[in-house]
Amino acid sequence: MIITTQQLKEYYSSLSDPKGRILRDVKNGKLFPLVKGIYETDPNASGHNLAQFIYGPSYISFDFVLHNRGLIPEAVYHTITCATFNKRKIKTYKNRFGTFIYRDVPKEVFSLGVIAIMNGQYSYQVATPEKALCDKLYTISPVTSVKELKNLLFEDLRINEEAFNKLNKEDILKMAPLYRSTNLNLLVKLIGEEK
Repeated sequence: MIITTQQLKEYYSSLSDPKGRILRDVKNGKLFPLVKGIYETDPNASGHNLAQFIYGPSYISFDFVLHNRGLIPEAVYHTITCATFNKRKIKTYKNRFGTFIYRDVPKEVFSLGVIAIMNGQYSYQVATPEKALCDKLYTISPVTSVKELKNLLFEDLRINEEAFNKLNKEDILKMAPLYRSTNLNLLVKLIGEEK
């Protein structure tokens, strides 16, 4: 369960030293710091349940989603990749639950292609595979042609072509232009050529 320092101070308000009690609970393995002022009580909590509490607003995207949906073979274990907006720099946090990486996408597309997941007492947001692909291409240096984009997708990123062909292309065609990105404009062209 996620709990904040403020909640803990209220919970321990009858004690003479609530702050000291919190520090002892951390030392004794009853509380696990996520970031300053936020703790998890379950030592076995999954990182994807905690990502949006560490830094936000955010949703899980990029390589984490692409791997979990079978689009890329590479998995960086215990690394959760997330999208934010207007932060202007990549943020990385490490704690017992994993490494959490946050990077910007345009504000205009932030809420598109994102679904809310309830997992017991946790809820979090995650990109659809179509959105995760758009987010990923947005963060990569631009290529100059559809041919180069194909090389980027299927050779450099090693996107599974069968999984790529199963993506909802209409969703991509709606989202991609809003990124105002060369790579995503080329993705629209690539999809248009396949029709």
